[in-house]
Amino acid sequence: MIELLRLIVKDYGWIHGTIGLVGNCAFFIGSIFFLPDFEAWKTAGVWLFIGGSLLMLVGAAGDLAVKFFDSSERRSPPAS
Repeated sequence: MIELLRLIVKDYGWIHGTIGLVGNCAFFIGSIFFLPDFEAWKTAGVWLFIGGSLLMLVGAAGDLAVKFFDSSERRSPPAS
């Protein structure tokens, strides 16, 4: 199981960046919807905040996993 996770984290690391970027964009757009001119969009802004925050959390957790696996590979002795 840990090898499968390592494969997903290492080989598909670009996904974490993409998820985080989408989350940041959603959070930014949600912020705009709280401006007075967009009063009718305030509920959508709340949901964009929530969804964007979740995506940023997932992206950050993925980046942390990449760093964890990189550091554990540097510490472990090479297989013979």
